[in-house]
Amino acid sequence: MNRWLLLLILLVAVVFGVGVWQWLSKSLPVQVAEVSRGDIREFVDERGKTRLTETHLITMPFAGRIDAIDFEAGQAVTAGQVLARTSKRDLDEEIAEAKAAVERLQASLAENADTSVEASASEQAELFVESMVSTVAAAEAQKVASKSRLDYSEIFLGRTRNLAETGAETQDDLDRAELNYVESQIGYREDVLNAEAIKSMQAATNLLPRVVREYILRKGLTGDVLAKQKEEAEARLRQALLRQERSEMKSSIDGVILERLVRDEQYLASGTTLLRIGELDRLEVEADILSEDVVRIRDGSEVEIYGPAIGATTGSGVPGVIERIYPTGFTKISSLGVEQQRVRVIIRFADGVLEALREARSLGVDYRVRVRIFTAEQPDATLVPRSALFRGSEGEWQVFVVRNERAALQPVTIGLMNDENAAVTEGLTAGDTVIVAPNIRDNTRVHVAQR
Repeated sequence: MNRWLLLLILLVAVVFGVGVWQWLSKSLPVQVAEVSRGDIREFVDERGKTRLTETHLITMPFAGRIDAIDFEAGQAVTAGQVLARTSKRDLDEEIAEAKAAVERLQASLAENADTSVEASASEQAELFVESMVSTVAAAEAQKVASKSRLDYSEIFLGRTRNLAETGAETQDDLDRAELNYVESQIGYREDVLNAEAIKSMQAATNLLPRVVREYILRKGLTGDVLAKQKEEAEARLRQALLRQERSEMKSSIDGVILERLVRDEQYLASGTTLLRIGELDRLEVEADILSEDVVRIRDGSEVEIYGPAIGATTGSGVPGVIERIYPTGFTKISSLGVEQQRVRVIIRFADGVLEALREARSLGVDYRVRVRIFTAEQPDATLVPRSALFRGSEGEWQVFVVRNERAALQPVTIGLMNDENAAVTEGLTAGDTVIVAPNIRDNTRVHVAQR
């Protein structure tokens, strides 16, 4: 019994020892890459979109009714071509009304300027004044004569009374003398009143020339008012004619219609946008770059533009140049909900590239592309794949080098870096083999995995 137990323990020990030996001698398959020498270019890779340097808007020049617009988006237009019109009938009525107002005021000015009637009235007034002088003199003479008759009749009445008392005159003579006296009194009073009335008429007549002169002066002021009203009417006519001139909205460029915002006939406010047109031969690219990356970009930096819209992948895209970097940034929320600070940059296609590209592809506005902006370069550098690098516990760069079939941890110093490679300034030499995307421990036995 003890013999069998001893054999069983010995067998378990042998199996355990064999297992431990196999585990210790086992090597892990890894992907490797060889450290090489070559040129490296540091870059910022970002999404972008095409845009136009300038978009031209066709807008309503004034409030009014627009006729239906027959143009479609994508249709080519030429400079000077009529793209939209306002209602002709409305403008014709406005111009006719403005012309009628000008003509009416012209007639009023001509009528106001004619002072022939007033001149005649002035002459007549002067004649009235002269005639009233003679009339007043005649009235005064008549009053003097009446006074003389009154005085005589009074003296004659006194004599007749004295003679009647002595019987030299009859009662009838006395009565006639009294009647004559009374009639002389009444006649004198009438002549006095008549003279005063004529003097009053003279005073009124003397005012006639002044009234006529003031009326003529007032007509002159009225003429000034009419002249100003005519100027206003002429201004309205010029405005109406200007509206007529602007009623046909023309293209200012040889380009293409990007968007039609109004189709049917309708009344629109001034400034309403009808069409957007642009020149596709002046396409450029805009990209929103992270603020920490944009500080490495300069005006004139080289750019590679690629993507499905361009018909090229990384490394075979078309060349471009940084045209402008905006001086201010803005906050943008990423697709993952992260708040980012970005800066817009404008990229110009290299000379001749856009023409050739548009001949081969129908590139338009707001097409999605990718841009690779080169910020620095180093020739003949020691290159290691970016995927072989990882950070150590203290943040230093490290790689695993294959030495004697084991993974050896190697600290390195990194210079320029991009999404594909990194330039190693210390720690590796060309020909070294490094592990790509390592997930092992130091000194682990490894072998190259079959691809």
